[in-house]
Amino acid sequence: MKKRYAICGVSGRAMGQFAKPIHEVFTHNSEIVALLDSDPARFEAYRARFPHHSEVAVYGASDFASMVEDNKPDCIIVAGRDDTHVHYITAALERDLDVITEKPMATTGADARRILDAEEVSKGKVIVTFNYRYMPIHMRIKELIQEGKIGRVTSIDLNWYIDTHHGSSYFKRWNRERAYSGGLSVHKSTHHFDLVQWWINQKPVEVFAYGALNYYGADGEWNPAREDGRNCRTCNVSEDCAYYSRWTPRSRQIRVPDDHLNLLGSATTDFSYTAYRPDQCIFDSTIEIEDTYTASVRYSGGALMSYSVNFSLPYEGYRLAVNGTKGRLETLEYHMPARTPFPTPVQTIDYFPLFGSKETIHVVHREGGHGGGDPLLLEDIFLGEDQHRPFRILSGAVDGAYSVAAGEAVWRSVSEHRPISIEAVLGGRGNMVSMQNPRSE
Repeated sequence: MKKRYAICGVSGRAMGQFAKPIHEVFTHNSEIVALLDSDPARFEAYRARFPHHSEVAVYGASDFASMVEDNKPDCIIVAGRDDTHVHYITAALERDLDVITEKPMATTGADARRILDAEEVSKGKVIVTFNYRYMPIHMRIKELIQEGKIGRVTSIDLNWYIDTHHGSSYFKRWNRERAYSGGLSVHKSTHHFDLVQWWINQKPVEVFAYGALNYYGADGEWNPAREDGRNCRTCNVSEDCAYYSRWTPRSRQIRVPDDHLNLLGSATTDFSYTAYRPDQCIFDSTIEIEDTYTASVRYSGGALMSYSVNFSLPYEGYRLAVNGTKGRLETLEYHMPARTPFPTPVQTIDYFPLFGSKETIHVVHREGGHGGGDPLLLEDIFLGEDQHRPFRILSGAVDGAYSVAAGEAVWRSVSEHRPISIEAVLGGRGNMVSMQNPRSE
């Protein structure tokens, strides 16, 4: 019998990351029985993309109970705007249904706690789709740390770089409003916080951070004119906007916005979705979230992390160092090499023993999105977690909660100018048992 899925939030990610593989790869054991969204135009986009599945039942945003009653799904896929996640996750858990949710699991620590409390009394379980864990290079780092290659982890240096194409896209869309996304320390950095807590098998305890809005907003140095309400598609100063002209050749005479998520119609048609523009001006004065962070994080096992992220840089990637009592791991990755204006090497891991010679570790890379991680994640979700790995990798609600809490602690520390405890963010749930233990434990 096929497992029945319903999708809440018919986003580009919902269609590309979940619906497409269900319809094309996992059709033998999975089927989508219902869609829920506030915008009927998204149902039309779904039908156009998957015409052989156009008869799937559709429901409005407030019709969750009817959708479940009518279609009897086994699992709810939550992939809408970040602030909507908590509603559909808790509604599913109250009905003892399993949940697969896009990251971040929620936008606030309070909502993360609501999910934890709901899961505690439910027969259903939550999976958070942290695909960065599944990148081959990241799994090898996990193995090396778990094997004791560097001994007890003492500190981590993680510097993440988002290029001007990707970084500006967040400020064109709903992500730029903290009420919807939690800010980028939640929407984006939860990926990074989850990776670190999984690698070192420790939970974040306290965060102190600085942050600023350096590039975007009305005071951005590259703002060609101080005027609110512009859109890339119709802007009369777009040729003077470095962020637009960098990624839009002059030969494209028809104004087409930088459509990071491929959400728009063709250049000659209107937008695909109702009342949604992913090309809002990145220099609007209403932008309030930060685009630059540095943070110090203390972990439950004594490790300390120095973290930074910047959303407007010449190239995309990260630098990582993990230090331990027996040595150090280093790696450098360039994301999106097609957008990087110089040749980039294949990523490797350098191991430096505390006393001895450097060793360079090569990893077999895989095809697929997010550095080859997406196909492996999808197999674990739709076929069951691979039991041959020496560690757990599929993440759950506890993992999702800690990553959200770390992200909220970052922006709250920036705002309040003080250290923020994870226990306070989670409302007293900061001493939860980790779900990241190795299989051997």
